[in-house]
Parts: sequence; C-alpha cells; structure tokens
Amino acid sequence: MNWNAQRVQSQPDAAAALALTRRFLVELHPGAARPRRVTLDSALERDLGLDSLSRVELAVRIERGLGVSLSERALGSATTLRELLAGLHQGADTVPAVEHAALAAAVPEPGASAPTDATTLIEVLDWHAGAHPDRVQIVCLGEGGDVDIRYGELQRQSGVVAAGLQRLGLEPRQTVAIMLPTSPEYFFAYFGILRAGAIPVPIYPPARLSQIEEHVRRHTGILANAQASMLITVPEASGVARLLEAHLPGLRRMVTVAELSDGGAAALPVAIRGDDIAFLQYTSGSTGDPKGVVLTHANLLANIRAIGQAIAIRHDDVFVSWLPLYHDMGLICAWLSSLYFSIPLVVMSPLAFLAHPERWLRAIQQYRGTLSAAPNFAYELCVKRIADAQIEGLDLSSWRIAANGAEPVMPETLRRFTERFARFGFRAEAMTPVYGLAESTVGLLSPPPGRGPRIDAVRREPFSRAGRAEPAAADDPNALRFVSCGRPLVGHAVRIVDAAGREVGERCEGRLEFKGPSATSGYYRNPQQSARLFDGDWLDTGDRAYRADAEVYLTGRIKDIVIRGGRNIYPHEVEDAVGAVPGVRRGCVAVFGSPDPDSGTERLVVLAETVQTGAAAQGALRERIVEASVAVLGEPPDEVVLAPPHTVLKTSSGKIRRAACRELFEAGSIGARGHAAWWQVARLVGASLLPQARRSAATAGHVLHGIAVGLLFALLALPVWVLTALAPRPGAAWFVNRSASRWLLRLAGIKLIVHGIEHLPRTACVLVANHASYLDGLALFAALPVHFSLVAKREFLDHAMARLYLRGLGVHFVERFDVRGSVDAAQQLAQAVKAGASLALFPEGTFERSPGLRPFRLGAFAAAAAAHAAVLPVAIQGARALLPDGDWLARRGTITVSLGSPVCAPDPTTDAFGAAVALRDTARAFILAHCGEPDAGFGR
Repeated sequence: MNWNAQRVQSQPDAAAALALTRRFLVELHPGAARPRRVTLDSALERDLGLDSLSRVELAVRIERGLGVSLSERALGSATTLRELLAGLHQGADTVPAVEHAALAAAVPEPGASAPTDATTLIEVLDWHAGAHPDRVQIVCLGEGGDVDIRYGELQRQSGVVAAGLQRLGLEPRQTVAIMLPTSPEYFFAYFGILRAGAIPVPIYPPARLSQIEEHVRRHTGILANAQASMLITVPEASGVARLLEAHLPGLRRMVTVAELSDGGAAALPVAIRGDDIAFLQYTSGSTGDPKGVVLTHANLLANIRAIGQAIAIRHDDVFVSWLPLYHDMGLICAWLSSLYFSIPLVVMSPLAFLAHPERWLRAIQQYRGTLSAAPNFAYELCVKRIADAQIEGLDLSSWRIAANGAEPVMPETLRRFTERFARFGFRAEAMTPVYGLAESTVGLLSPPPGRGPRIDAVRREPFSRAGRAEPAAADDPNALRFVSCGRPLVGHAVRIVDAAGREVGERCEGRLEFKGPSATSGYYRNPQQSARLFDGDWLDTGDRAYRADAEVYLTGRIKDIVIRGGRNIYPHEVEDAVGAVPGVRRGCVAVFGSPDPDSGTERLVVLAETVQTGAAAQGALRERIVEASVAVLGEPPDEVVLAPPHTVLKTSSGKIRRAACRELFEAGSIGARGHAAWWQVARLVGASLLPQARRSAATAGHVLHGIAVGLLFALLALPVWVLTALAPRPGAAWFVNRSASRWLLRLAGIKLIVHGIEHLPRTACVLVANHASYLDGLALFAALPVHFSLVAKREFLDHAMARLYLRGLGVHFVERFDVRGSVDAAQQLAQAVKAGASLALFPEGTFERSPGLRPFRLGAFAAAAAAHAAVLPVAIQGARALLPDGDWLARRGTITVSLGSPVCAPDPTTDAFGAAVALRDTARAFILAHCGEPDAGFGR
C-alpha cells in the first residue's frame, strides 16, 4: 500500500470523522446519561463499545460523509479511529499533518488546572499525570522526613497496586478495605483499588490496644456489610487484621502495599464509569446496623466542583490538613479536591496534630497554606493546648479559608480562636463555618468566602417550646446562639419541614432535607435504612435547622435533642459549658436524655470525664457542673455522672456518640473497668473458633457436593453425546438434552423456576439471553419445551467431538472477529429465520466472573430485523452465583428463567440499522430488569 493509503489524516478529515462518530454513538446508545468522549485514539471496541457490525456501519458513514473509500485491510484490522482513517484512499498530493485540531482540543491549555470533562477520578488523575506529571500533588509530613508525591508517581504507583490486587484475584466491583495511617501508601492504595475497578472502604486503625475488642467488633459489622474481600493494612496491624479475618468469612486476604507492589506486572484495564461506586463512607451508627453511604465518581466530582466554586478556589492555593483519610472530610474535602484543582496538599497524621496541635499551624506558616478545615473541637484544642512559647513568630496571614465543620460549630469557639490568633495574622473573616454530611458526599452549605461567621441570637423560651427563632435583644443573657453555615452549594437545594413534611417559613425550626447531584443513592446493602433516608426526592439529614435571611442555621441532631417537659434541650451547648468547668476534661462530656417512666418525660443526664478522685473533690465538681448547666438552661440536670478518662464514646472523627453513652448509662456500665488487652484478644479468638469450624464444614460440604455433581455430569455426558450425534433430526436431539438437563439440575440441588413460558411465539423468532455461567445452556435446555437452533462461534468446528454434538442439535456457526464474516453471518442467520428456524444465542458473546450485563452485539438483532421476525428476550438469574467463571464445583441454589413478550422491530425497510438498535435496546432493557445484575454496558 502506498504512502497516500497509509497517510496520517488531514485536520478536516479528522474533525469530520470525530463529529460523525459522536453522532453515531448518540444514535447507537440513545438516552445515554453522558456522551462518551471520543478521540482519534479511542479503541473502537473497548472505549466506544462498537462490535463488528457497528464498526462496519460507522465505516460506511465515514465513507459517505467524507466522500472517500476505506481500504479493506483498514476496515478489518483497525482498532482505533486513527487507524481506520489511515486507510483512506484519496488524492496523491496531500501532505501529512503534524498536529490535529481534534487532538489539540483534547489537550488542556497552558495554565488549565482542572479536568472539567472528567467523569471519573481515574480520568482526573490521568489528566493531571499527562498534563504535568512532575508537579507535586502531596507533601506527606512525617517524623522520618517529608515525602513529595507527584502526579506521575501517584499514577504509576496506583497502577502497580492495581496489578497486585488483580494478581490476587480481585474482581471489578468487589470491595477492599483500607486500614492504613496517613502515609504515601494510603494514596497509592486508594487509587490502586479504583484503577482495578473495585470499591475502597476506608476504616481506621486501632488507636490503643486497650480498645482492641470494641475496635474489632465495630469493624466486623462494617466489613461484613461491605462484603470486603481484601484488607490492605500495615504489618504492625496484622494482629488486628487477623482477628477481623477470623470473624469474616468473605475476607480472604490481608496484604500490605509493599506486598502488592512486589510483582512488576501492569494492571489490566478496567472500564470505569461515572456511576460506579468510588467510595463507601460508613457513618457513625450502631455496630449492629452499619450504614455505608454509597458515593459514585459522579457524586464526588459534582461535590468537589461545587466546593471549588463556593470557596473560589485559586491556582495558588495550598491545602494543609491533618484530617484522617478514612473520613470524608479528610479524603474528599482535603485530598481529592486538592488533586482535582491541581493545588498542593500538605498532610500530616491526625495523631501528630492531637499530640502537638501547634504543628498544624506551623505547617500553614511553613507552606503558606491558604486552605484548611477541621471540626470545631480542633480549633478549641488549639486555644486550650497551645502555649505562646510554642508559636513564637507564628504567621497565619496566608490562611484565607479556615473551614469549621463535621460537628456543631460553637459560637464561643469561633470567638476564642479568632481572638487568640489574631496577633499571629489570623483574620476573623477567614473563619468559615460550613455544613455537610456523608449522604451529600461531604459538603452541602457554605457561606461566601471572606465574609466571616454570622451568629444569630434568639430568645430561648419561644425557641425551646415552639421552635420559633425570634431575635433576642443584644443584652439578653439567656439567648440561644446559632452559627450560620451559609447557603446550599451550586446545583443543590435544601428545605426545612415540620413533622408532617410541610415546608416551614422563615425563622421556624424543622427538619433539614436536601437534594442535588452529590446526593447518595442510599446505604450499601441496607434497604431499610435507605428507605428511611428518603422523603420522595429529598433526603433527610437527621438535623434540625431554621432559615433566616436565606441562610441556614443548624440547631442540633434530631436523635440527640432532649425533650424535657415539652421543651427542647440542645446537648452541645450544655456540653460546651460543662467542658469549660475546671476539673472536667474538655471535649469529653456527653449530654443525653434517658426515659423516665414516672414523669413521662426524659431525664437530662450529664456524663463528664475527670481525673479527680475522692468524694469531696467529686462532690464539689458536681456542684460546679450543675451551676454551669443552670447558667445555660435555667434549670439543673437530673443527674451528673462523673467517669474516668476514655469513658465517653466517640466516633472515628471525634464526635460524641451520645446514643452509645446513653446505652452505657442505662446498662449501669459507666466507670466499669475494661478487661486487659490479652483477655480481650483471647475472648475474640475464642469467639472466632466456632464460626471458623462452621465455615470449614460448609467448605468441605461444598467441595464434596461439587465433586458429586461433576461425576454425575461425566456419567450423563457420553450417552447424551451419542444420542445427540445420532439423532435423526435436531428436534429429537433437543428433547434428549432437555430431559438430561432437567435431571442434572434436579440432582445437583439446583431449583429451576420459569416465568413467562406463555410468551413463546408460534412462529420463528430470535431468542436472546444474558450469559453469566456455563449453567446458562442447561437452564435454556431445561426451560424451553420447543426446539431452538443454537448459534455458536465458528471455533467449535475445529473440535471433532464438539462439532458432531452441535451439528446434531442443528447449531448455526458464526464468525465473531472477522468484520466481513460477521456481516455475512448476520445475513445467513436472517435466511435461516425466514426459512422457519427459531434461533437462540447469547448476544454478550462471552461471560466473565464479575457480575454485570455487558454490551450486546448487533448480529442477532440485525438478523431478526432482516427476517421481519420477533426477538424473544430471556433473562437468566442466579447462574453466575452457582457456577462462576473459573470455578468447576457447582453450588446448590435457584436459577430463574424469565421470558419476556416478543419484541417486533419497526419497519426495517427504511433504516435496517436503526431497527436493529431498537430491537437490541428493548430486549436488553427487559433482561437488565430481570437478570438481577448491574448494568455493565457502554454509556449506561
């Protein structure tokens, strides 16, 4: 072939071909949520989802649109649009172009800092790694020295981790737990899991050995709900990890990042879409009913972009964070937002901050940090714990956004922090109270940047009794004070409703609800809690609030508000007041209500940690706590409970677990001494022995059952093969295989349920079914009482045993890979249907171990359209679980075969290709709705 046939396409050709391809994809996948980005190097099958017939149709349209012809070699062998266009037969004097307009448009302009077209986090990272691989993304501060992580390195290392996970058998859409401290390994692990197509589940490592039992029990519930298949941890945590493994039958492997990196192979590419899960954030809740918030790539990117707009993020910003990466505020707000907008993240361990809060402020000074975020207690800790001598010469003048969120924002904390650090350059307008929740990814409300806090004082009595936020006089000493968290992020909406679900007016307290592109679809494998989350299109935050001057003021958690004598009491303001009492450990106070059957209302209980001992000292401390409570509420609490340190239970992010504290109080367990660490470990190990024995017995039973089924199949195979090969006609062979399949399934302990058998048409049709397991063929034989001519790949003709058996069944053989052969096969199938044969085939072409309904090839539907025949959609549910790809031991269970109504094509005489697409989409929609698997198809 001469140069002109192989030449690089001209800019006009490339632009026109790209436009034609985009229009074709819209027609091929009508109603797709988001059009796929197309470049000259997009793989026709993997990236654009084009099977052989679709590639032929695209080539024809390019030929017509450009007025050229494509070489047959290019048509048959091209894997990308560029290779396809390289086969253009055109004039002899065209000079090859060095640059292409379409490709240039896909490259970010100089200075661009955010991939606005990205639909997944992997695309975000790859965009930055391609645009500026040597730009520093993360600076990890540690005792052993600071470590810089650049975009290119993050991309490479995540690929290495992904390859290691795949080498260990990880499949797409499985969950992988991360139990790592803040370190470079955490960042590599998170993106490695995503790159492998799996779902990260961050959990926190144990802080103290003395809490190991609660730690294991708490995470057992989370990991069981998440069905985590692997756990990435550090060697030092292997003891805890093994205890977790003992209690979790699905957790098959514990591994370190170093072990995952010790392979060297490249990761296999995995198709990842915007609606795939990118993160499971387990919220603070009871250990028996964990709630894993489902967050997709689309949720994360929508929230990140909205946050960037809300705080007016700049190219010269620097984010400094100590927030834990297992919490959404640290993972998304600090890290992923920084990564998206290409600003450096300076990160340190949460333990480093808790031990030396001044390190946070020193890092802001050293790296000229402009952005940082923390819960309210962190700002309070800085006020209380940092001595002037520790911050001599401190300069906080670069800090422009000090986000305060993740727990109730206390007006006094805002004032104390601002006053304390004003002389070190901290500006009052930098303090930015915000509000968010995991169910909205991370952020929901934010005030304008640079405005400073807005605090509203309301009259206590009308608010506590009736929820009316009436402005208080400036000199009212009993006023309640609430902090504005601003307005909803762009694209999001909130409303405040009463108990009946009606929206309330200005300055009326009610339940806060929201909706927007960051909103979760629900809780992972927890339909009961998911149902409680939604109120129509709105999601319940679980918080109470009121609106004033278009801004939202949070007043407290619904479940934490104490109702005493018809009056609402807000625990956080009492906790703040009691925490300031000398002798009480700051931040270690829990206020909650406990039912009082005698009075018919709730008793107000104050639980406070102290190191003071002795009856006299504790008696005096109780009096001071009562005085502090009266000063806030105007009345005393019903009971003050003093407890030793580490009694008040908290979440991983430092929030008070008031409900859990109430359970301790009501069980009489406050102050009870915990068992020694060795006793806790021994009890956990002992508790794991029985489950392990049960699992071992179940495994042995499964193996024996699978072997028995295999032997049974072997005994039936030879006589069935002989009877099929010698059958006088395909219908008789079908009857032999139907009888054998029904007996085999029954003896294997597999129940077959068939729905919709009445939909079998009396005339020739094309049956299409999803393909998930080798059991699918048996299920079709057993379910269908009439003969269908199967369609199989031509490669079977190379095997004599298979050829004789399949020809006895009247199988039609087709070419899967050769483009021209596929076109001819579709025509041959159409002729067979016209001659009265009903066909049955799997349009996915093959199956894999991982669940999901894959794209359908067009051949079957083109044949049906050409023959003017109906398509019969059949959904097979349950086969993959009983015999997944790679397994040879079948399990007991149920397979359900559902036959849909026959689908007739629109008139194909005017648009045969459009008729085939319509048949495919209608049939696939039925199968997707009844096969019990997610949609793994292109563009959906």
